[in-house]
Amino acid sequence: MYLYSTLVTAIALCMYIAFAFNVGKAREKFGVKAPATTGNEQFERFYRVQMNTLEQLAVFLPALWLFAINVRDGYAALLGIVWVVGRLIYARDYYADPAKRGKGFMISFLSAIILLLGSVIGVLVHG
Repeated sequence: MYLYSTLVTAIALCMYIAFAFNVGKAREKFGVKAPATTGNEQFERFYRVQMNTLEQLAVFLPALWLFAINVRDGYAALLGIVWVVGRLIYARDYYADPAKRGKGFMISFLSAIILLLGSVIGVLVHG
C-alpha cells in the first residue's frame, strides 16, 4: 500500500508549496514584479531555493517510489524524510548566506542517490 512513501511524498510537496509561497512574499517585500526573477539578491535567494528544490524533486520523487516498490516502503520513507530535512537545512542556510548551502544540499542529494542506487540494487537482487 506504500502508506509511508505516500506520506513523505505529501510532506515533500507541501514543503515545495511553502517555498513557492515564500517566493511570492519575497516578491512583495523586495519589490520584484513578475515575471522578473532577478534584481534583488534577497529575493533571488528565495527564488533559487524554490527552483533548486523543484530540480531536486525530479530525481527524488521517482527514486523514492522506485525504492519503495523494489526494496521497502518504510526504508524509502525514512530516506525521504532525510531528504526533506536536508532541503529544510538547505533553505535555512541559503536564505541566510548562499555560500553555506552545501550541508543541506549534500544531505538531500545523497539521500536521493541512495534511494536511486538502492532501487537498482533491489531490482537486480530480487529480479
